[in-house]
Amino acid sequence: MILVNNPGSTAAYWPLKHAQWNGWTPTDLIFPFFLFIVGVSLVFSFESRMRRGDSRRALVLHTLRRSATIFVIGLLLNGLPHFDPASWRIPGVLQRIAVAYLAAALITLYSSRRARVAWIAALLLGYWLLMRFVPVPGYGVPHRDIPLLDPMANLAAHLDRKLMSGHLWEGTRDPEGVLSTLPAIATVLCGVLTAGWLRSNRSPRRKAAGMLAAGIAGVAAGEIWGIWFPINKNLWTSSYAVFTAACALVCLAICYWLVDVKLNRSWWTHPLVIFGSNAIAAYVFSEVLGGTFGWKDRIFQRTFAHVTPPGVASLLYSLAVVGVCFLPVWWMYRRQIFLKA
Repeated sequence: MILVNNPGSTAAYWPLKHAQWNGWTPTDLIFPFFLFIVGVSLVFSFESRMRRGDSRRALVLHTLRRSATIFVIGLLLNGLPHFDPASWRIPGVLQRIAVAYLAAALITLYSSRRARVAWIAALLLGYWLLMRFVPVPGYGVPHRDIPLLDPMANLAAHLDRKLMSGHLWEGTRDPEGVLSTLPAIATVLCGVLTAGWLRSNRSPRRKAAGMLAAGIAGVAAGEIWGIWFPINKNLWTSSYAVFTAACALVCLAICYWLVDVKLNRSWWTHPLVIFGSNAIAAYVFSEVLGGTFGWKDRIFQRTFAHVTPPGVASLLYSLAVVGVCFLPVWWMYRRQIFLKA
């Protein structure tokens, strides 16, 4: 996320850019991957705390506190550097993480595995029905009066304008809006189901094979659903939720096989562990530096902008920002400082 959020210029290579509307690029996998692993980790966290004697009520209070903290941090980052109440953006990346985490955690604590599957189906199918068949006030019925998933004339954008006019990322719509948070919750719940599979008594080889097979099937299902309900990150369409959760499952299967089954833990895993130990701290650090001091654009223009071709300049700059953000979390890791909400 730090890599793709800091391109320096518009010359970044296509894998490091979001799809303009329908479709996807590797960059569009990052956010749902994060939500997916949130779902995986919350199961392990809850089970660990319950073994230590925490009650369900204590876990709910802990979840509410953590969600509120993450949401407030996201709001504060949105306000940088001027904190103008008239245009202060309300939705955001951390806000979506907070809401989706809270909803998925409560569902996990108070439902069975079968009920969680039902929740995923209801969220994805319900969102598709709303976006496909509910008339958009002032525009008409999608696919009949207006194009399906028109950037401005869709139910999600209309609802965001009604609820948060003047406080949206793009003025008239927001990629982390209210309605599109519903399928994002399903993304987290897919991670919850995966954690249940990992916690089972099956052999490690069977776990890896099962995740890989389910992931491949999910990728195909997402692409097929995308024919009728296009894959779209900005609207977090149901096909996008299925497709990206399946891609995350494939990647997790590969990592699980390499790290936990084959025990291939060497130089390449260490930086990932360091970043992962304080992931939100690293993200906040990158956002504060760019939003508060505005030093990134000046540095790019004075140094990397002179590198040719422009795509290489953008890539080198992005890698440099990642390196700078790595330093504080590396320092924190060495001193066993782990920031938790």
